[in-house]
Amino acid sequence: FRRAHTLTVLFILTCALGYVTLLEETPQDTAYNTKRGIVASILVFLCFGVTQAKDGPFSRPHPAYWRFWLCVSVVYELFLIFILFQTVQDGRQFMKYIDPHLGVPLPERDYGGNCLIYDPGNGTDPFHNIWDKLDGFVPAHFFGWYLKTLMIRDWWMCMIISVMFEFLEYSLEHQLPNFSECWWDHWIMDVILCNGLGIYCGMKTLSWLSLKTYKWQGLWNIPTYKGKMKRIVFQFTPYSWVKFEWKPASSLRRWLAVCGIIFVFLLAELNTFYLKFVLWMPPEHYLVLLRLVFFVNVGGVAMREIYDFMDDPKFHKKLGQQAWLVAAITATEFLIVVKYDPYTLTLSLPFYITQCWILGIILVLTWTAWRFFIRDITLRYKEIRRQKQEHRHEKDKCLSNGDGHSALLDEPNGNKLWERKL
Repeated sequence: FRRAHTLTVLFILTCALGYVTLLEETPQDTAYNTKRGIVASILVFLCFGVTQAKDGPFSRPHPAYWRFWLCVSVVYELFLIFILFQTVQDGRQFMKYIDPHLGVPLPERDYGGNCLIYDPGNGTDPFHNIWDKLDGFVPAHFFGWYLKTLMIRDWWMCMIISVMFEFLEYSLEHQLPNFSECWWDHWIMDVILCNGLGIYCGMKTLSWLSLKTYKWQGLWNIPTYKGKMKRIVFQFTPYSWVKFEWKPASSLRRWLAVCGIIFVFLLAELNTFYLKFVLWMPPEHYLVLLRLVFFVNVGGVAMREIYDFMDDPKFHKKLGQQAWLVAAITATEFLIVVKYDPYTLTLSLPFYITQCWILGIILVLTWTAWRFFIRDITLRYKEIRRQKQEHRHEKDKCLSNGDGHSALLDEPNGNKLWERKL
């Protein structure tokens, strides 16, 4: 039935597209016809994928919604592969086919400079530095971390990623001037206010979802209009709730998996800034926003697939398809950045930054070796020694009668007393 339904939808869509092309006279504009043909091909592929692709772990608001984003992931990955195989100039000029205003070098905005919170030299507005930083990216930071918390579902992982990204901005501000910010912009506005408040609201939402009772009832079985409206709203909440317990220190496998998740998460965050730098896209462009919306939808499915694979490897024998696509997209974006501007990426880190990262890596490796190798060997040795001591104690107790005499020496006397009693 599903296959017949797919063929019917594809047939109707093909007929509609053919009817449109037959009604109008085909323009003699090669660029316009090319764009129209590509858009029509993508629509046909999305229609096929929405009805035929494999279902993911989510079923709300509808499985077709998540199949749609899976197909969008494939289209986006193919687009990235196409951009990767172009020359730098052709790739940047190709963006003009999407938006004629693109393909032009853009100046990077430096958020550093004067870092005085209160500037007495400015008589009209001494707090002008704070107001200059309060742009549209402040609510974007908040809502971004609110949604990321709903994806990761762990307070400590979110805070680690938030703080680590600020350290990355400190480390890479010699490559991208956009990373240069004041200290209070890094730690007060970003980490504490925007990111911290978003994480807090996200955790509160997660606690509400975990306490909510999930008893689904058919829409037409609800008698009141208020109940019907409430049921429609709850359609956009999960069908059931799964609490993520990452437990990174429980085993070496989970520890490496959590470190890999954090690494890919940070790389995807960096790709946001480096891609718009190498492809000459302004930060407020709608393509940047669409990419973030895309990652919010596919990232949630990928995190659920990764957690299911880690939590129950016997049932989920292989990693989910959306998780593999997200990893491939992140790697392809990084390759585009490397190809389009290798000079920026090869700018050497300052010496003190290098020292800090080497120290951090050594500390992580040392803790990993202690926690999963040295500590386990030490505990195993202590347990073996304790068992040997208990065995010796039990053996001595069996050989002794409690007053220091051997039980073997007292055995004949005991037999004689028993015979007398008989």
